[in-house]
Amino acid sequence: MLNHLTSDRILFLDIETVPGVPAYDGLSDKMKALWDKKSRRMQTDDNKTSAEVYASAGIFAEFGKIVCISCGLFSGREFRIKSFFGDDEKILLKEFSEMLNRHFDRSDALLCAHNGKEFDFPYIARRMLVQGVELPSILDLAGKKPWEVQHLDTMELWKFGDYKHYTSLELLAAIFNIPTPKDDIDGSMVGSVYWDEKNLDRIVTYCQKDVLTIAQLFRRYQGLELIPETDVVIASH
Repeated sequence: MLNHLTSDRILFLDIETVPGVPAYDGLSDKMKALWDKKSRRMQTDDNKTSAEVYASAGIFAEFGKIVCISCGLFSGREFRIKSFFGDDEKILLKEFSEMLNRHFDRSDALLCAHNGKEFDFPYIARRMLVQGVELPSILDLAGKKPWEVQHLDTMELWKFGDYKHYTSLELLAAIFNIPTPKDDIDGSMVGSVYWDEKNLDRIVTYCQKDVLTIAQLFRRYQGLELIPETDVVIASH
């Protein structure tokens, strides 16, 4: 499976997002009203108020922001990981966009993420528009035919056309025997770690682990050996 693809043309990535402001009370009156509408189903499902479910606002590009994009690329035997992160979303998105334009503005390049087509890729594109960052060609889908879209999704690949349910990266890593370090946080905790603990480095480490796991899963799909720990190179902050 996927043996026609060479790994050095694929950029593996993962993003971490948080609510745009620390708490519901920090929203403007207009945004509070819009969040009340947007979160109505969540309130019903959890029997909570819109303020109580605001901690989940980071999953929506209209109410959240990106604090980290981690990327991984094969270079010979090495798998190199670099992260774009910070409190200023516009700066990290601009740096990420410039990197894509420099190195991935070609027809054979591919982006790969887990649930990327439903979350990571559109979220990045939407936040770039909000922040006034020009979309790199590889993220701009306007006018493209389906076969011209340069996106891979390890969750979609696992479905083989079955769209009934979501399969987590954690579950796939387990069944493919991909070793993953014991994480001290999960996705549901990222907002709190960012706004309450103000520990962005912890989030970056978590994001980088996911990028490596996505690349390892892709290797399993191809029937290849896993990347040895000694071949993983993480760029210094």
